[in-house]
Order: sequence, then structure tokens, then C-alpha cells
Amino acid sequence: MIYQRSSQLFAEAEKVIPGGVNSPVRAFKGVGGTPIFVKSAKGAYLFDEDGNKLIDYINSWGPMILGHAFEPVVNAVIERAKLGTSFGMPTALETEIAALAVSMVPNIDKIRFVNSGTEACMSAIRLARGFTNRDKIIKFAGCYHGHSDSFLIQAGSGGMTFGTPNSPGVTQGTAKDTLLAKYNDLDSVKELFESNKNEIAAIIIEPVAGNMGCIPPKDGFLQALRNLCDENGTLLIFDEVMTGFRLAKGGAQELFGIKADIVAFGKVIGGGLPVGAFAARNEIMNYLAPVGPVYQAGTLSGNPLAMAAGLEMLKALNSEPAIFQRLEQKTAYLEKGISEKLTQNNVKFTINRVGSMISVHFDENAVTDLQTASKGDNDYFKKFFHGLLQEGVYIAPSAYETWFITDALTYEDLDFTINAVDKISKQF
Repeated sequence: MIYQRSSQLFAEAEKVIPGGVNSPVRAFKGVGGTPIFVKSAKGAYLFDEDGNKLIDYINSWGPMILGHAFEPVVNAVIERAKLGTSFGMPTALETEIAALAVSMVPNIDKIRFVNSGTEACMSAIRLARGFTNRDKIIKFAGCYHGHSDSFLIQAGSGGMTFGTPNSPGVTQGTAKDTLLAKYNDLDSVKELFESNKNEIAAIIIEPVAGNMGCIPPKDGFLQALRNLCDENGTLLIFDEVMTGFRLAKGGAQELFGIKADIVAFGKVIGGGLPVGAFAARNEIMNYLAPVGPVYQAGTLSGNPLAMAAGLEMLKALNSEPAIFQRLEQKTAYLEKGISEKLTQNNVKFTINRVGSMISVHFDENAVTDLQTASKGDNDYFKKFFHGLLQEGVYIAPSAYETWFITDALTYEDLDFTINAVDKISKQF
């Protein structure tokens, strides 16, 4: 495939946008080459500025669960736009989607809409600190909760130490209140509780990690975190920006049967428009202004276009539970096919999958956390990525991102992808 137009557009973008992109992973720094500039998308396919058609496995990083340009969502946005695009005032639409979301997700009574997953997680942490009157939080190495200062932390000398910033601009004062644990390692969490007694406001976790590739929680891990939180007066926050309304109608809480205290949403809940939300039981949510003392605000929160898109998306998911079964079946079919081809071609790999989230790690050992994810053969991944791209298959341009499956994918698309994997793995 030829990407001449994309190359020209990228060169122009670099002159006026830092790195030529508005989010770093789009720059292809992890895989090399020139980013693809998209012109349009429909269903399971992207159409780029050079006229190439690509089968899409990132789906705007998750929200296109029913495919690009899903007609009910598009129509809803068009009709709402005719009435005005933003008011900074309440609308009945906000209450309608809030009531539907609360009815779909277990263990929440109220929800507040914001404009991104980053904002949702940032607000959830502030609420947890205000509710518990504690400062420290535990996060897990390799889990990404947006670019708020509290989350851009790495482990330093180990999981028991205070965090240190891994981005300039994040202060040591902020970093000291973020404690790093190891995903799927309960002992690392227990040690942090023991050394910070009565100081930890919350644990925040991706119940299925998606930012070091797809990594499922080990059996019993989430329940053990729930127990530790109960024992220590700490809140458990599920960052369901990826998993919410994707792994099940009620998200990871429903899938795993674990109650979280606060849940952060994004992606699917906006039907592809910029949106986020956080939710909890009444006791916690009533700590938010204007009812309670914890302040959170946003002019565009509850924006009518995003609410209209999200409402149609949630209605579709709520009315047809079979969607989640179809997604599970299609993703399992893809996993089986890729696994067979890579095995036949003597490639060392591990595939992780939960529902419609899946990733291929080029290492034969189990991938359970950031450390094991980092052992994958990144050079092979770069060849794999560009090989698939030349065949017309677009996956995340990073070895540390999950793939997202859409219900718009046909089994012909899946077979095409599997055969593309076979072709390129024979070459390498």
C-alpha cells in the first residue's frame, strides 16, 4: 500500500502540532514509519487519505463497539446539533442517559459526566480523597489512568517505595502520594498497606489492564483487593474506561462479580464523542459539589452532542445482550486462528484475551504484569505491525496496547486477518 498523502500531511502537521499529533502514540514512534491519516470510517473499516481500506482493530481505542458511523448514533448527533451544540446548562437528556447507565451498571446510584477518561479518573481520585480524608493512593505499574499528575508515576527502586515522576512537570510533592504496586501481585499491595497504615484513600486499577497489552487479573486478585480495601477503610476504584459497557453490559463489575466503590467510564459511553463519567453509591457521590464539599466542574460536561451519542449507544447495548456474546465469539475465533498460524510458523508468542479485548505478546512466557509484558520481542512486533498494515489490517501502533474488537467485523474480516498473520509470520 502507498501512503504518500499521509506522509505529506504528517510533514505539514509537524510544523504546527508538537510531533505532528495530538496524542503521542499516534506518531508511530513505537513502530517507526509515518502515521496513517484517516479520511473516513464505516463499520469495521478505515479509509485513509491515500484511498486505502483497512480493517480496524483499535476502533478509536474502544468506543466503536458497534462499528464506525453507527447509524443511530450519527442520526442522534445530527438531530441534536440542529438544536444547539452546547449550553452550559442542564438538559433532560443528561438525566435520561444517567438513569440508563445507573440501571445497567451494578453498585452505582449516581453518575456524573465529564469530558474524558482522564478527567473521570482524576475526579474519582479527588472524590476518594475527600470522602476518606486521606491523601495517598495505590496504582499499579503499567496501568494508565490518563495524564493527570497523580497517575504519571513510575516505581523507582521498587513497588514499596514512594513513586517518582516519569514526566517533567509532575512535582515530587504530587508523586509522594502515589504508591506503586505490581499488577497481579497481592503481596506488593499488602506491603504498601502495612507501611502506610490509615493513610491510603483508594486503590485505582484497570480491572483488565489494557495499556501493557491486554492483561487479565489472576483468579482471586480483584476480590483480594476488595477485601484489603474493606479491612483498611480504603475505596476501590475501577477504571473502566476500556472495560465499561464492553466486557459486559455492567462492565468488569458484572463480569467478575466484584463490587467497586467508584467506577470511571469513558470510550463506549460517549458513542465515539469526547466523554467520560464517574459513578458510585449515594453516600460517596453526595460528597460532590453542589451537595458536598468536593469540587468538580466543567463547562462542557454533559454536552448534548456527547449525551445524544452515548444514549443511543447504551440503548443499543442494553436492548440486545447477545452483542456481548457475539463479541466474545468473534474474538475467540480470532485468537484461535492467530494462535494456530503463529504456532505453525514457529513464532514465540502469548495471546491474552478477555471478552473483546485481545493482544499478541511476542514472548512464549505468561504475560501477567508490566515486567513480563516488557520482555516481548519489540523488533518482531514492529515487523508484525507493518506487515499487517501492508496487508490492510490496522492494529495499535504499540506493543503495549490492547486490540478492540467491534461487532461490525465479519467472519470474512477475521479470516482475512488470520491469513494476513500467516503470510507475514512466514516471511519473518
